[in-house]
Parts: sequence; C-alpha cells; structure tokens
Amino acid sequence: MRTKQRRKSWFTPLIVPAITLPCLAYFAAQSQTGRYGLEASEEMKIELASKTKSYNDLVLTRKALEQRVKLLSDGTLERDMIDERARRALNMSNENEITILGNWKG
Repeated sequence: MRTKQRRKSWFTPLIVPAITLPCLAYFAAQSQTGRYGLEASEEMKIELASKTKSYNDLVLTRKALEQRVKLLSDGTLERDMIDERARRALNMSNENEITILGNWKG
C-alpha cells in the first residue's frame, strides 16, 4: 500500500493575513477620510452651526407671524392692522399720504 505525502507549503499560512490586512487597511482609511471620518467631522460641525443659525432665524420669523395672526384672529382686531391690510390688499392710499414702497418683512 502506498501513501502520498505532501510537503507543507510556505504559502498556506499566509492566506488569512493576506486577506485580513487589506480589509483592515480599508477600514482604517475610511475611518480617517470617509464620509463619517475624522476629517468630515469638522465639515459637519460647520454645517451644523449654519443650520442652527438658519433654524433660529426661522423660529424668530415664525414667532413674529404667530403674533400677527394672533392680532388678526382673536376678535380684537386693531384698527391700524385692519387699515394696513386693506391698503396693502387694495394697493391704495389717500391723496395726502406719502407711500413708501419696499420689501415687506412682516
């Protein structure tokens, strides 16, 4: 009876490290330069500050609009408010008044 014996190859123990090392290198590079990496976190902080500022501006605008709506809807309409709305809607003024046209930021 014959048996075949094989010599162990020097290449076989290197297969697992050869696959593992490129994977580790990829993940290390992505943690540094990827979309959510260390370099992108600074850009995200700047963008967050910008968005927070615009959000705060919108909140102030909304509060001002809510105040105007409250003046119009609670049953105690102010005479000046009614006059302002009517003039703006009709685009009219009296002969003895000076009208200043501009962007309205109510």
